Amino acid sequence: MPKGSAERTNARREEILAACRKLYETMSFKEISLKEIGQQTSFTRTSIYNYFETKEEIFLALFQREYECFARDLDELCGREETLSLDALASELAHALERRPLMLKLLSMNLYDMEANSRMERLVEFKTAYGESSAALDRCLQKFLPGLGEEGRRTFLYAFLPFVYGLYPYTVVTDKQRQAMEEAGVAYVYMSTYEMAYTFLRSLLGGLL
Repeated sequence: MPKGSAERTNARREEILAACRKLYETMSFKEISLKEIGQQTSFTRTSIYNYFETKEEIFLALFQREYECFARDLDELCGREETLSLDALASELAHALERRPLMLKLLSMNLYDMEANSRMERLVEFKTAYGESSAALDRCLQKFLPGLGEEGRRTFLYAFLPFVYGLYPYTVVTDKQRQAMEEAGVAYVYMSTYEMAYTFLRSLLGGLL
């Protein structure tokens, strides 16, 4: 563990995460190294090892943060609204996903690498955040759509979770990818994260009720 106050430890950890997140906006997962991350911080690269052993642990921590924020958004929704129609719930859930582009991007890329190259304690922390986000989603379903029942909620979750894994690459398309689709003669309707998520959620929930 690094020496110093808890405040300093947390501040440096946050600085590392912020540096990684900034790099990830313009670089791919494979391109980013601990060296690049270290160059974006105010301390030496070797100091990073006091907080994270691998770059995968840094990405996993970012991912964990996104799950925690997603769960918090859903719990705030439950606390804010007394009732929601099926359409309104689908819309709220779609907006919650729309607000988490980093979570969707991380879901679609290199999850196995992140998990395989992280210590068990880090992986358990991440899985805990994942579990809490799933539980928060289940609480929303119980409150706003009680008619789903336990089996309906389970069916929804098993369909929803694989869906969000593929949401990012279908809604964030580069110019090169778009050009390739055109030259290949593939007809494709491009949709926003909200549009695709709402369409899916409305259809899935409607079919389960």
